[in-house]
Amino acid sequence: MAFVSEALSEHHKTGYFDSSKPELDTWLQQHALTTEARRTGRTFVWSGDELVVAYYTIAAHLIVREDLPRSLGRGNPAQIPAVLLARLALDKTLHEQGLGGVLLADALQRIVIATRTVAARFVVVDAIDQGAHGFYMHHGFREIPGTMRLVQKISDIAEAVDS
Repeated sequence: MAFVSEALSEHHKTGYFDSSKPELDTWLQQHALTTEARRTGRTFVWSGDELVVAYYTIAAHLIVREDLPRSLGRGNPAQIPAVLLARLALDKTLHEQGLGGVLLADALQRIVIATRTVAARFVVVDAIDQGAHGFYMHHGFREIPGTMRLVQKISDIAEAVDS
């Protein structure tokens, strides 16, 4: 089944979403629409018959240059515009099918398109656990040593998306 992402709205059914990560499920069910209304994050979902089976949330962000490894921070201003990939989750019925990478690609493509209008230098993710950390590393993100934070240059993402 091919999924198309669309902006979360009140007609989407989130109550049955179960990613096996309660904090991700609860956030979608209880906070995503409020975040949407306040314009502090934008959530996109995959759904079938309005039943949400995957989602991601993106938001504007700033990185402090000193928080980056020297190789990434060098030459940048003290505060660097970025996009935060705040949430990314698949319902457990979609696990182990390679769809996490597809969902991530969907999010990154949307970010690249947005940054053609509003500039940003990095995509930032804060991995929820070691499994997520490894997932993002596998997909080209670089870790910030000593943290669960990872970054990837949008120019590198754009190059991959455009090829």
